[in-house]
Amino acid sequence: MPQGDKSSYTDKQKRQAQHIEEGYEKRGVPEDEAGARAWATVNKLSGGGKKSGSGRARPGDATVAPAVAAKPAPAKRGAAKKPT
Repeated sequence: MPQGDKSSYTDKQKRQAQHIEEGYEKRGVPEDEAGARAWATVNKLSGGGKKSGSGRARPGDATVAPAVAAKPAPAKRGAAKKPT
């Protein structure tokens, strides 16, 4: 598939890109720039074209527990401050 080929996108994604592109053009963005921005927006929203295959999780599925941030150790009790 050559770069820029849109055949791997769903009909819904193509409609979204067309609608977004029209909105940019109404705001005065040049046609080629509007198209590029529209497809970038669709990719950001949906993660790109059609994706399938074994082991590919659906968006939002948590297959691995999120990493827990390490907490700093609590201050030691009884540590006396030096008088100044």
